[in-house]
Amino acid sequence: MASAQMDLETAHQRCQALLDEIETAVIGDREVFELVLLGILARGHVLMEDVPGTGKTLTGRSFATALGLSFSRIQFTPDLLPTDVTGTHIFNEQERTFEFHRGPIFGNVVLADEINRAPPKTQAAMLEAMEEQQVTVETETRELPDPFLVIATQNPIEQEGTFPLPEAQVDRFLIKTELGYPDQAGYDELLTRRANRELQTPTVEKVFDDDEITAIQQIPERDVHVDADLISYLSEIAVATDNDHRVSVGISPRGAQRLFEASRARAVLVGRDYVTPDDIHDIAVPVLAHRLVLTAESRVQNVTKRDIIEDVLEQLPVPTVE
Repeated sequence: MASAQMDLETAHQRCQALLDEIETAVIGDREVFELVLLGILARGHVLMEDVPGTGKTLTGRSFATALGLSFSRIQFTPDLLPTDVTGTHIFNEQERTFEFHRGPIFGNVVLADEINRAPPKTQAAMLEAMEEQQVTVETETRELPDPFLVIATQNPIEQEGTFPLPEAQVDRFLIKTELGYPDQAGYDELLTRRANRELQTPTVEKVFDDDEITAIQQIPERDVHVDADLISYLSEIAVATDNDHRVSVGISPRGAQRLFEASRARAVLVGRDYVTPDDIHDIAVPVLAHRLVLTAESRVQNVTKRDIIEDVLEQLPVPTVE
């Protein structure tokens, strides 16, 4: 059944209401929650690189609940098999037939916890799911739910027993961000909330009605305009990263398209029907930096991917949007 259309102002208000609800459960920077929502609006996936205990699982579960979507969590380990993720055929003794039992990947919001602990074969199964929204089990292809969002986490400190994500898989994430630790005021709020509830884990209420997220996802594509000068600006950013001497692999055409899509979603979040250079600047690092592959010399010199994106933005002339 087709979802009803939604106007831009309503979408903006609904997004803000959702973010308000997330903040009742998770202590963190609202800008990080906006980036997660940005991934949902732009039909992308989110990678959170952070240490344990910062609220990554709670964030993923809270978004699923507030959006009215199904949630599943996969704890990645070195012995995890592809069928542990996608599902497998099990023999039914009564029917004398094999039945397919769906794995945890069949959810709207899937938390891939410590995704870099999975072996390459299992990560390959995730790659198909994230890129094509489907999985193939024993030559049979099955569609995943719509909407479908992967929120993956990895620990930047503990590297023993991990398998670095292939560049092709890193490139499938629209956003890479981190929650970080709260400041003292955040800790005060966290502990005060804990003292005022009986349950250890906070919960959120459902904010979106059925099919509402599908209606909102259509708005960036349908209602948000990107000026021709801004399209050229996006292209200049892509070319500049590709040609930077500190980079061995630039953001790729996929990265340029994702920045375009994310900038339109960003406009919806702030209630505009057009994209501005500020939209691009606000999201350029989380959308682009993780896609870069640095040269060996750059890594030795401790050049960061953020440095390169920020340098490119500083050097390029910014177009004027009227």
